[in-house]
Amino acid sequence: MSRKIARLKLSRVQILDFRRQAGSLNERLPASAKSLRLAAWAGLQDSVPRAALLSLHARVKGCDSNSWEHPSLVQLWGPRFNDYVVAAKDLPVFSLGRLPDDARGRARALDTASRLRSFLDGRRMPASQAERALGLLPNRLRYAAPTGTVLLRWEGAREPVIWCGPPHDMEPQDARLELARRYLHIFGPSTVASFARWAGIGTTEARAAFDGLAGTLAPAHTPLGDAWILADDEAAFRQPSSSKPAAPARLLPSGDAYYLQWGADREILVPDAKRRAELWTTRVWPGALLVNGEIVGVWRRSAKQVSVDAWGRLSTAEWEMVEAEAAALPLPGLDGRITIQRNG
Repeated sequence: MSRKIARLKLSRVQILDFRRQAGSLNERLPASAKSLRLAAWAGLQDSVPRAALLSLHARVKGCDSNSWEHPSLVQLWGPRFNDYVVAAKDLPVFSLGRLPDDARGRARALDTASRLRSFLDGRRMPASQAERALGLLPNRLRYAAPTGTVLLRWEGAREPVIWCGPPHDMEPQDARLELARRYLHIFGPSTVASFARWAGIGTTEARAAFDGLAGTLAPAHTPLGDAWILADDEAAFRQPSSSKPAAPARLLPSGDAYYLQWGADREILVPDAKRRAELWTTRVWPGALLVNGEIVGVWRRSAKQVSVDAWGRLSTAEWEMVEAEAAALPLPGLDGRITIQRNG
């Protein structure tokens, strides 16, 4: 008779402590290509111009306005077809890991990628121009992204320029297993449904990935219910909070992996429903203000002015740390120093 494995009971504090540590948010990593890859372990969403750069800055020392263009990084249409920055070594994980299992979806991806490759023939071109030439509706080239052969460069002001890279040797099934591992390490504890939502894949495909990881997962119970973690992460979850001191302040950009959540999953990060509505708006999300390990407000930027809305009273020392973080943002193209407006 098989022995039932007891679920690890995890508190909100334990979960947030682990996620900050796993996400390199407690202490910035030393400047290196290895650190950039670790900072992008679950990908860096860049749908808001230069959000990926600010996510790197929150995790790696010495970032400047060009760090998102480091030779070790690439851009692609990643999870949910959003613009992402990932390590070049991990391109197949974030592309092939999302290649549809169903015959129709896979054929569409492969056919679109093949047509694009033949048409471009080594050239680079604005995405809309290539779509018109191929007779495709707007944004349909994104369906080719899961083949791992479509790369892009998007600077924010104009549409992305695309080109084709070589195919990859990695099997799509292996890529999806690794994508699920990455997700659980950065977002865990979590569920099949939440993984499917984040990755932009079907529930059947997400469940197959979790089944494929059987033997490397451990059951957990959270304030939201039952979930899964990587078995290798269990020891880190059990570590006391004192061993993982939080950074005094971080300004996380819109779509940062730390709060890229939906539905009930957001309750762990922000228990107050009113505050959740202010962070996860129905339009473009503001940035999240992280102070001493808790999301305590939001921030926005217009040119060189950063406006910070705190949800409660911050001490003088805390405001000083927040303002130091804001002033150090490596934003490109600014004329003059960053100014900070306090609200709250």
